[in-house]
Amino acid sequence: MENKKEMRKYFPVFVLPTLLAFTVFFIVPFVMGFGLSFTKFKVITNVTFVGFKNYIKAFTLDDSFFHALGFTSLFTIVSMITVNVFAFLLALLLTKGIKGTNFFRSVFFMPNLIGGIVLGYIWNLLINGVLLHFFGEDISFNAKYGFWGLVILTNWQLIGYMMVIYIAGLQNIPTDILEAASIDGSSALRTLFKIKIPMVMPSITICMFLTLTNSFKMFDQNLALTNGAPGSDTEMLALNIYKTFYGRSGFQGVGQAKAVIFFILVALIAFVQLKLTNRKEIEQ
Repeated sequence: MENKKEMRKYFPVFVLPTLLAFTVFFIVPFVMGFGLSFTKFKVITNVTFVGFKNYIKAFTLDDSFFHALGFTSLFTIVSMITVNVFAFLLALLLTKGIKGTNFFRSVFFMPNLIGGIVLGYIWNLLINGVLLHFFGEDISFNAKYGFWGLVILTNWQLIGYMMVIYIAGLQNIPTDILEAASIDGSSALRTLFKIKIPMVMPSITICMFLTLTNSFKMFDQNLALTNGAPGSDTEMLALNIYKTFYGRSGFQGVGQAKAVIFFILVALIAFVQLKLTNRKEIEQ
């Protein structure tokens, strides 16, 4: 009881710095950005209220925003599947007690530590080297090259990170349950689908959420790898917003409106995904 009183006493001391930083660096800029989406401006000290005109322009000015939304959605679906499947398979392999497990875990995790811009330029050189050698083309020649290049880059960067989360989930499965399944004659495949996957659903929820948000919000890798080429065929939503805001004079308000729409889309999709996977956890 005394411990609870002490915690209540010092709770504001520990919470206040984080709450203050969150307010200053997230809530205030977000509210300001939301307000600017209803204005025309070049600098935030000189704004003109235009109502919903920016939002109307975002949808009617050209089809680049819808194309970027479609491209980003397809990329996110493919990346979520491939990243999580490969990460889970690696996690299964590296929880078998094979020699050098810790070394392999470190190696697979390392790409996640490299910045997105650096990764984009590295993979641009690698992919262009292969394409020029075999096809005499580069990544900007065809949109399918850019799409699969982004998928490969994302897998290379995120698989190791997701693998670590899956390993933690697999290691938390009680050994007596696995031993009982083995004694009962359960095959490896049956054990996987009836015991391991249901019991690592919390890890699956986290990994799906992280993969979804990282893929949908991708910007720096897209900028460095393809910059939207050819044309704007491989332009994702974040890059489309960036080019609208900085690349078109007088369209800062439109870019800000697109950013607000982008935030709402990501929040809704992430919320639905969490609800669906959390429901699966309860069912299991």
